[in-house]
Amino acid sequence: MNIRTLNFLATLILALVFSFFLPWWSIMLAAFITGFLLSLKNVAVFFVPFLAILLFWVVYSFMISSGNDFTLAKKIAVLLPLGGNAYLLMLATGIVGGLAAGIAAIFGKQCQILFRK
Repeated sequence: MNIRTLNFLATLILALVFSFFLPWWSIMLAAFITGFLLSLKNVAVFFVPFLAILLFWVVYSFMISSGNDFTLAKKIAVLLPLGGNAYLLMLATGIVGGLAAGIAAIFGKQCQILFRK
């Protein structure tokens, strides 16, 4: 298993575990830890945690919303310029979470470099 796959899975698992007892920012903690411990290079530092959390939040929001036939998601999608499309809202949610995780992973990598010196 290569380091990118390991980082992806570790970020996903840590985010899932942390989400049971921490607020939404637990995804940033998961990405920071994996960015610090499982060092990636170049743009993979950002994109691997980004994709992991994007997948996690899209699937998680779909599971939550499907329980009530997407009623709340459709109402929120009307408030935003999404034309009432609940699936676009889920994608936007995943992108926001992914951006937060990617930036936290870059910070974790920078801290690792700082502590190595």
